[in-house]
Amino acid sequence: MGQAGITSTEINGILGGHQTVDDHHSGGSGSDKPLLLGIVVLLVAYAVASVAGWTTSPKAAADTHAAAEAHHDAALAHDLHDEHADPHAGEAHGDHGSHPLPHPWAVAPFVLLLGSIAVLPLLKFTEHWWESNTNRLIVSVGLAVVTLIYYMTIYEGASMGAAWHRIDHAIMGEYIPFIVLLFSLYVISGGIRISGDLKAHPTTNAAFMLVGGLLASFIGTTGAAMLLIRPLLETNKERRFRQHTVVFFIFVVCNCGGCLLPIGDPPLFLGYLQGVNFLWTMTALWKPWLLTNILLLILYVVVDKFYYYPKEDAENVLRDEVRTTPLRIQGLWPNALLLVGVIFSVALLDPTKPLPGIGWYPFVYLREIVQLALVGLSLWLGSKQVRNENRFNYHAIVEVAALFVGIFICMQPALEILNEQGPSLGIDTPMKFYWITGGLSSILDNAPTYLVFFKTAFPNMDAAALNAAIENTSGSHYINLVAISLGSVFMGAMTYIGNGPNFMVRAIAEESGVKMPSFFGYVLFFSVPILLPILGIVSLVFLL
Repeated sequence: MGQAGITSTEINGILGGHQTVDDHHSGGSGSDKPLLLGIVVLLVAYAVASVAGWTTSPKAAADTHAAAEAHHDAALAHDLHDEHADPHAGEAHGDHGSHPLPHPWAVAPFVLLLGSIAVLPLLKFTEHWWESNTNRLIVSVGLAVVTLIYYMTIYEGASMGAAWHRIDHAIMGEYIPFIVLLFSLYVISGGIRISGDLKAHPTTNAAFMLVGGLLASFIGTTGAAMLLIRPLLETNKERRFRQHTVVFFIFVVCNCGGCLLPIGDPPLFLGYLQGVNFLWTMTALWKPWLLTNILLLILYVVVDKFYYYPKEDAENVLRDEVRTTPLRIQGLWPNALLLVGVIFSVALLDPTKPLPGIGWYPFVYLREIVQLALVGLSLWLGSKQVRNENRFNYHAIVEVAALFVGIFICMQPALEILNEQGPSLGIDTPMKFYWITGGLSSILDNAPTYLVFFKTAFPNMDAAALNAAIENTSGSHYINLVAISLGSVFMGAMTYIGNGPNFMVRAIAEESGVKMPSFFGYVLFFSVPILLPILGIVSLVFLL
């Protein structure tokens, strides 16, 4: 690459005078005392509420569920009585009983929110405005409020109760566990530093992705991504062409690597909560996991070695070759142990399932409280110097929190329509489950999308019947669940909004000076031409 033409004087100038883009970003997380104080206050409040009996006990939850079922049965009986009296009553209400479907136009706020995420960063007069998480939150919450107003005013069953039901389902039931888990993994893994500057060869970067793809199933895609994205960026800081490396990292570490265990990716965790055996994903999905990630890593090495790496400036290559330091891991104590604690909290503290061996049902939100307590321990016991050297801050997780609070509310009409009409859409083969689940996971959050099609494939099936059905590897239930699982996990990588870690990695990369592709650029130039053909190969090999 023309390195021989560089003189020793030029070499000294390169090594002594170079300043990377990273140098312009202030590092460190600032004072964590307010956050620690907030966590302590929350823990004390939860303890007081538990002692006072204000937290929902398992028995109360069961009683509430039974009462809700009884109310639903009574409402259904009443509707049937009315239909006998008026044969056309069912037509007027669309045969949806006490839960009428939202009008298709109710998905407009969701479409507008997706459009904002895709378009506002591209427009000159909104580009910098959109960089503020406050402004993102304004747009996100504003459109969520529009959705809730629809449920209070225009919706066929309009009432405050209808709006609160969506808040309870989307925020209390899904968003809070989702964001607390991501926050816990983000903060705790941010206290571990893998430092060093290796030679940024294609195989070196592929090795980072390989390790991340292996870790993703065991510490979650968020944990693996937060642990490895910073050393990957540090290794590549001398290179000019880094965008594609971060995108492939999103493909492998943030998504496709996380399908071996339920803790790897949120959709599979929801399947576990529905009764799927903990190790079913390992036995059923390891072959597609292996093929997908091998193909992605091979393709990355080929693209980087033969297209991007030869385009690097000779000075950048020389700087990268000379400026090397061995890898060093700091902050394993106490953070590695705390990450294990997060994993166990996810696996064991499910309020709908008894703790193994003792039969006690955890209180609602105990899992999230434990995770926040582990965050507090990480901030208290961990090294502040390590976080400062990591240039750790909360910008990326705040961006995810700001956008997804609106996404979870705004997508409720779309999910309700899909949930009701899904069985009538003719989705009855593995290929259909794979591509439709995957396609919707690309634009909806992949966790609730998984759940919708899980319910479509396994209606009214208890855990015992479910596991009996999916253990039969030659049966349709087995292959359909494989298709739903692969589609939701793998195609969460098709867009930035398909999976939470995608956003966080993008934000961290941009803070480090990497100009990441826009929403449309990511789809048009990376996920469609690169990822989609590989996912097509996977479907032909395993789902036909």
